[in-house]
Amino acid sequence: MPIGTVKFFNADKGYGFISDEDGSGDAFVHITAVQNAGMSGLEKDQRISYELETGRNGKTSAVNLTQA
Repeated sequence: MPIGTVKFFNADKGYGFISDEDGSGDAFVHITAVQNAGMSGLEKDQRISYELETGRNGKTSAVNLTQA
């Protein structure tokens, strides 16, 4: 599972981005993935472990979030 740092998260808008530690880029994260992990939100610079999943729309997003 990749580990990254929260770059941006806006609970009002319902999305954010996690920057991967290996420098491979940013992963989109939706509020539903945060809620499914039992979290109320994400804070900037918070370390997160996650999996990448490709949705029906063909876009990749972070899922199965856990505190790293």
